[in-house]
Amino acid sequence: MEPRGFDAPLALAGRVGLVALFLPAGIGKLANLAGVTALIASKGLPFADAVAVATAGFEILASLAVLAGWKTRWAALALAAFTVLAGLLFHDFWAAAAAQRMAQQQAFFKNLGIAGGLLLLAALGPGMLSIDARRRTP
Repeated sequence: MEPRGFDAPLALAGRVGLVALFLPAGIGKLANLAGVTALIASKGLPFADAVAVATAGFEILASLAVLAGWKTRWAALALAAFTVLAGLLFHDFWAAAAAQRMAQQQAFFKNLGIAGGLLLLAALGPGMLSIDARRRTP
């Protein structure tokens, strides 16, 4: 398909929108490692402190890759997998108390929607306003 005049800025805007979710989340995790570690430990996951640091670093680095359009498809796939896994582990509405069930269900399905957008990014690529596009151009 031939690119149209508005494809490049729309793809960039889409990448910025996705990064607006993951970059602040990663920075926030670094700022509150104790809280994130406690949340991870509350789910029974091992090595909660290491997982908290790794998760924060991953969210920051992967979101910056998406923003720059560098190795975009791999970063988007990794973020999609991360988002689905986070939904399954931390928004398990099927096991939530009745008072929390609706909020957890909404968060779970929002995660699935975000993962869907990331899969589209992985499938279609970052657009012309990206490092990936510049590296393919002779």
